[in-house]
Amino acid sequence: MESDAVAIVRELRAAGHEACFAGGCVRDLLRGVAPKDFDIATSARPDEIQRLYPKADSIGAHFGVMLVKRGGHFYEVATFREDGDYHDGRRPSSVTFSDAAADARRRDFTINGMFYDPLTEEVIDHVGGRADLGARLIRAIGQPLDRFREDYLRLLRAIRFATLLEFEIEEGTWEAIREVAPRITDISPERIREELDKIWKSPHRVRGFDLLVDSGLMRAILPEILDLQGCEQPPQFHPEGDVFVHTRLMLSLLPPDASLPLVLSVLFHDIAKPATFTLDPAEGRIRFNGHEKVGAEMTETILRRLRYPNAIIDATVSGVAHHMQFKDVTKMRTATLKRFMAREHFADELELHRVDCLGSNGLLGNYEYLLQKQEEFAAAPLLPRWFLQGGDLIARGWKAGPDLGRILTEAHDLQLDGTHTTREEALAWLEEKTPS
Repeated sequence: MESDAVAIVRELRAAGHEACFAGGCVRDLLRGVAPKDFDIATSARPDEIQRLYPKADSIGAHFGVMLVKRGGHFYEVATFREDGDYHDGRRPSSVTFSDAAADARRRDFTINGMFYDPLTEEVIDHVGGRADLGARLIRAIGQPLDRFREDYLRLLRAIRFATLLEFEIEEGTWEAIREVAPRITDISPERIREELDKIWKSPHRVRGFDLLVDSGLMRAILPEILDLQGCEQPPQFHPEGDVFVHTRLMLSLLPPDASLPLVLSVLFHDIAKPATFTLDPAEGRIRFNGHEKVGAEMTETILRRLRYPNAIIDATVSGVAHHMQFKDVTKMRTATLKRFMAREHFADELELHRVDCLGSNGLLGNYEYLLQKQEEFAAAPLLPRWFLQGGDLIARGWKAGPDLGRILTEAHDLQLDGTHTTREEALAWLEEKTPS
């Protein structure tokens, strides 16, 4: 991939143009990390790039950006430019083709504003990015307020880079983020969601969570999370503190590679506790009756607000809706337990239960019980093919309707419990159940 990007730089140079690597790939190369992609900046205008690469995609030509395909990958080749005024907090109203120094000054953060010449191995730094990279600092280029007002998504990008790279945010940049944080809602939900997902999927997600809260961005995007602050819980079950503290602690206990629905279900599993909070006057005990049901409804509303795809919504809502059922697993009959464990998102929900326990009373008895049951049930499918089908009952005179469904379910329960081990045993049982 890098060799193809170098070849494009070499070809642009051979045609008489300046060309170099730009942006995040330079930052990553200097950190000793393999870049996920390579962007190229050049003095060549879009029409000149098109002549050199006739099959280049000109979808971004208005902004001087062309996509060149090489070796199965697309490389963004962008003309050095200056941006005009920003009227929508997202994109410039016009661009002017310029030089490398001006192009660097229009970018977001100093660590993303460097260029690299792969032919001479020279770093071209007009904005002090190399020093900030060494100091592990996220610093806006130029005036921070100007950079953020050009594109409010940069507010979240700053948090994302600080999270993923474990960098600090420079003081002036941080104060600017806090000042304009409410304007993040000017950005489309889809773009906000994409940045949040990168934070949630990071092994350092707790740092991102804290930065979102402290910056004011959480208040603007997910105010429901801040409603958890000060929502007290029964101390005998939750010695760690209020619901906000509990949720944050659970985030810290997740494995580094936790799936997105799992992280989201941790964030929202107790989201309805403030709305369902009651204090039992007789016992003086705090209760949250039905918070999992209300929480599932709130979770779906929040995720749809951020335009999540249905698959992510379904998995997350399932985790929130079922998380209280784990307290009853040792009381379930075998058939019920097998159906519970066979659900599509059970693996993530089991992990949610684990960190829920560790983030509160620390008791893992039910979690360990389920691990034992997984081992016990591993030899056969949790939900094998039913011994009896509707046709078996109809052949014996049963009519379609609720009774037929009830008998089939009862037969399947006996199969799952191990009472019926063969179809013949199930048919014999059916003969006894069938009215003469």
